[in-house]
Amino acid sequence: MAFQVGDIVEGKVTGIKPFGAFVSLPEGKNGLVHISEVSYEYVQDLSAVLSDGQTVKVKILSIAPDGKIALSIKRTQPAPERGARQGGSQQRQQGSAPRAKREAPPRVWQPKPTQPQGNLSFEDMMARYKSQSEEKIADLKRVTENRRGGYSRRR
Repeated sequence: MAFQVGDIVEGKVTGIKPFGAFVSLPEGKNGLVHISEVSYEYVQDLSAVLSDGQTVKVKILSIAPDGKIALSIKRTQPAPERGARQGGSQQRQQGSAPRAKREAPPRVWQPKPTQPQGNLSFEDMMARYKSQSEEKIADLKRVTENRRGGYSRRR
């Protein structure tokens, strides 16, 4: 029996990893069910849903040229109704007021993290002060020129 994309077969879970579960298929073939293809609900811990040795129905999603088989458990089950998956959407359809949009938290200016002073010589501290001052002046010039329309006054 050669497998084809779209076939639904039974297999046995042979291994569970954080990203998915390995399933042993008939004829000694193995495939992977990605964690996103286990259930229509969000699955954080795969071992809470599946266990080693469990028999599951899987649908073959793809067969790569190198022989890797991608499987899905959730596509063997009917999709849940849209209202059941998105809690509260039925209430909105019945004429209740729409949800208020969340406002983004206000942006607060945070100073750039400074490097520890340590044991710097006077010359090093002056050089740092000079470079920081030049950066601030260049930023200020750029901002003021943008406000004026991109020109600078020259005499």
